[in-house]
Amino acid sequence: MEEYFKRVIIALDTPDEKRALELVRLLKNRVGIFKVGLELFTGAGPSIIGKINEEGCRVFLDLKFHDIPNTVYGAVKQAARLGAFMLDVHASGGRKMMEWAKKAVEEVFERDCEKRPKILAVTVLTSIDGEDLKEMNVEKSPCEQVLSLAKMAKQIGLDGVVASPLEIRKIKEVLGRDFMVVTPGVRPSFAAASDQKRVMTPLEAIKMGTDYIVIGRPVTAAEDPPAALEKIFD
Repeated sequence: MEEYFKRVIIALDTPDEKRALELVRLLKNRVGIFKVGLELFTGAGPSIIGKINEEGCRVFLDLKFHDIPNTVYGAVKQAARLGAFMLDVHASGGRKMMEWAKKAVEEVFERDCEKRPKILAVTVLTSIDGEDLKEMNVEKSPCEQVLSLAKMAKQIGLDGVVASPLEIRKIKEVLGRDFMVVTPGVRPSFAAASDQKRVMTPLEAIKMGTDYIVIGRPVTAAEDPPAALEKIFD
């Protein structure tokens, strides 16, 4: 059971700092990593990362940087100094953008690899399916597109990717078990899929070989978040 605790990331999907920290304090005895996304980062500001760290927890900074290489370089450089455990960029921003993101982190932590945040490439959002890709003139299937972007991310030297549960096994087979996969689109059997399309249950995702699963609303929107988390672990 302890292994599962370490592999769960709770998404703090709220703009309210007080509520976010309340959730951290409620759940930190069971999980140690919390995701700060665009909503919370915009609502509470960069200081929220340090406040979560002060609770003895780590942060996955999920801002999905996607811009011209120079802009991403500058933004990642600032983000790297905030104390996050992981941060991410959109793989669809291209090879050069990802290279500059990696360069930014390496320059900040030139002599301190222990503090260097892991950089992940976001592949295909879990809200997107094959029909959505066709509308964007992408003829590959979601799995093919994910694998193509993941290969490029590994070539550049990023630590891993964010991908749906449906692609975990293929990524691990092709790119190796050491290449990290972080999996959103995870929904326990008692929860609705909401806006997610490519989903699995937490246990299915872990069996596929994911390194971390991200769970948000099924826990954070529950009347009793600790009880909802225990139900998932059970």
